[in-house]
Amino acid sequence: MTVKEIAKLANVSTGTVDRVIYNRGRVAAETKARIEAIIEQYQFTPNPIARRLKRNRSYRFCAFLPRRDQDAGYWGQALEGIQAGDKVIAPLGVETMIFEYDRYNVKEMNKTADALLEAGPDGIILSPVMPEKTKAVIDAIQEKGIPYIFFDADLPGTKPLCTIGQDSFRGGYLAGRLMHLFLGTVTRPVAVLDTHGEDYHITRRRDGFLRYAGERGFSTVVQDYSDYKGAEISVEEISVFLRKNPGLAGIFITNCMAHRLAEAIRKQREKQPPLIVGYDLIPKNRELLQEGDIYAIIAQRPEEQSREALLYLYRSIVLEQNIPSRIEIPLDMYIRENIPVS
Repeated sequence: MTVKEIAKLANVSTGTVDRVIYNRGRVAAETKARIEAIIEQYQFTPNPIARRLKRNRSYRFCAFLPRRDQDAGYWGQALEGIQAGDKVIAPLGVETMIFEYDRYNVKEMNKTADALLEAGPDGIILSPVMPEKTKAVIDAIQEKGIPYIFFDADLPGTKPLCTIGQDSFRGGYLAGRLMHLFLGTVTRPVAVLDTHGEDYHITRRRDGFLRYAGERGFSTVVQDYSDYKGAEISVEEISVFLRKNPGLAGIFITNCMAHRLAEAIRKQREKQPPLIVGYDLIPKNRELLQEGDIYAIIAQRPEEQSREALLYLYRSIVLEQNIPSRIEIPLDMYIRENIPVS
């Protein structure tokens, strides 16, 4: 569908169609309604470059995410997706600015958030990790009326254009099923290490695992960890838990730190070490999965999530297209035999 074809169907000039599309100049209400009905029916989208030239403006999108080296490099993978998306939209007049913050330093995070808002973004993509800390940032974004999209996680009570991520509850439930498949008959307790317990999506993973365990009658132990101490969970902290809970059949760790759990278990030198199910195919997890120290990893495609978040922001703001309110990322499951070639 072209402007000329719309003009022909509406029995008007191309100039009249142009004025309706770009909201320039007066057009009779009846004529405008007729043109808009045709545009809606045929899902017409103006050429983005022509649109930008007519409006004589460019766009600025911003990404707000934890530092690329944090969570064992998980956010570095998300950053790669943002950079890939930027290569697509940069030639179309969109500047992408990246604001990385230290998720364990509230003062620095707030300083970075101030810089984010001062940049005057037309749209923002972010992950609502640590809701007690990031909620104020999200509230400020909403007060300024800046459109935003979530990736990696969601947060009830907020109003993003779209949320891109997995169903966290189903992910935890899948972890329980995988553990059951590997263990067979479960006669010893299984544990959940609830890392970043303040994060909504992490809590949902825990709940999904416990639902499966409850349905199957597993004996469970739950250890809650929080990042309020200002650091990622350590091998030493996990070792303390293992010494207090010997003889576990398996452990589900709810974030990307399965490799640290594996290192702690190695130090314990148990005759029957617990089976590990974790999250995220970061390099260290990939390595220990290959070596057999980790039995299964559920992956969530962070590069795809962040890339799609940026592209859907473009579709919504620049192209003015309707976008879905939620895009669910598949629950990818990796074991030793199907690790993808890096």
